Amino acid sequence: MGLKAFLHDLHTTRRLILVSAFLFCISIVVGWLSTGAIQSILAQQMAGLGEVAQRLQQSEHPQWSFFVFIFFNNAIKCVLVIFIGALFGIVPIVFLIMNGMVLGFVVHLQADMGRSLYEVIVKGLLPHGVIELPVLIIACAFGLKFGGQVMSSIGVGIGLKRKGLAQTWELFMKQTLRVSIWSVVLLLIAAAIESGITYRLMSH
Repeated sequence: MGLKAFLHDLHTTRRLILVSAFLFCISIVVGWLSTGAIQSILAQQMAGLGEVAQRLQQSEHPQWSFFVFIFFNNAIKCVLVIFIGALFGIVPIVFLIMNGMVLGFVVHLQADMGRSLYEVIVKGLLPHGVIELPVLIIACAFGLKFGGQVMSSIGVGIGLKRKGLAQTWELFMKQTLRVSIWSVVLLLIAAAIESGITYRLMSH
C-alpha cells in the first residue's frame, strides 16, 4: 500500500489517465461554451449545490460542516466511480464529462458576474484543485481500466482461454484497492484545504 507502489500503479495506467485528463479538459470547454439544454442542466446542478452550501454555511460550525461534506461526497463518489467502472466504463466517462462541464460552467458564470478569473481560479480552485482534480481523473481512469478488465475477461471466457485469469484479477484488485485508499487519503487533504484555505480566501 506504499507510495512507491501507488506511483507504479499510476505509471502502468498512464495512457488511460491521459485519456481521462483529455476528456475532462474538453468537457470544461463544453461547459464554458454551453447554451440551451446543456446550460439548463448545469444550472440545475449548480442550484442543488448552492442549496447545500447555504445549509452548511448556516450550521453552527460552517468550516467543519464543509470539510465533512466535501470529504465524504468526493471520497464516496471517487471510490464508487472506480468500482462501478466495471459496467464497461460507462459511469466514469459520464462522471468525467459532468464534472468537467460543471467546472467550465461555474468559472464562466463567475466571470460573467464580474469576478476576475484570477480570483476564481487561483483563490477558489487551485488550493484544493491541484489535489482534488487529479484524483478525480485518476479515479475515472481506473474505472475505465476496470471496465476494460471486465470486457477482456468476457472475451477470454468466450474463447475458453482462462489460464492465468484468476491471477490477473487478483493483481488488478490489489491495485484497485491501493488506488482507492490513496484517493481517499488525498481527498482528505484536499477537503482540509478547501474547507480551510479556500474557504477563507473566498470569504474575503
